[in-house]
Amino acid sequence: MGFINTVIVFFKEGGFFLYPLLIIFVVGVAIAIERWVYLTVETSRNRSLWEDVAPHLGAGNFKQAITLANNSQAQIGTVLKYGLARLSTARRRDDIQQAMEESLLEIVPRLEKRTHYLSALANIGLLVGLLGTILALIHAFGAVSQANPAEKASLLAAAISEAMNNTAAGLFVAIVLLLSHMFLESKTTSLIDSLEIAVVKFLNSITERYSEPAAPAPQGGMAPRAPAPRPA
Repeated sequence: MGFINTVIVFFKEGGFFLYPLLIIFVVGVAIAIERWVYLTVETSRNRSLWEDVAPHLGAGNFKQAITLANNSQAQIGTVLKYGLARLSTARRRDDIQQAMEESLLEIVPRLEKRTHYLSALANIGLLVGLLGTILALIHAFGAVSQANPAEKASLLAAAISEAMNNTAAGLFVAIVLLLSHMFLESKTTSLIDSLEIAVVKFLNSITERYSEPAAPAPQGGMAPRAPAPRPA
């Protein structure tokens, strides 16, 4: 109860601008939690699907790989479906790679969705806190200039307390949301890197599967000599 009472007193002394800061903080935390859950689930799905598909790709069993990719909701399944679909009509590595890169252009925005809002909300929260601080100080000096000498100290103390509460709240909101943004950016980058690594491994397995065997070298390591021309 002591902590709750402290928070209530803090809001009462902080003035109006603490309530917009509270809304910004709640919205930012909700976005951070939703993104963290989404990225965690996608990472788990991608890892599970790749562990199932990799043996089939190595063995050249592409029909089973397509079946597993179609039955999965993982993002890596979408990438593999693009590559396997192009594989049925083309054998060149560049063509397959282009198709899989097109799938990444579709997937990456979904992975980065709403994460950039956190940095914007952090900046807005900081500015709202500073605005509340400035307005509280303006109000304080205006009230002190017209108050009785006996009341000036108490009015100035209350106004400075309101200003500092706004500053502290704005900094708290900005720090929490910026840290959340940094963490989610790192998690998103790691997930995108794993998709790109899967693309490279898929292309390598395709290249090894369809590469033509090299012509055997002649025994002895030397090419046979051409017959000498007969004299005329």
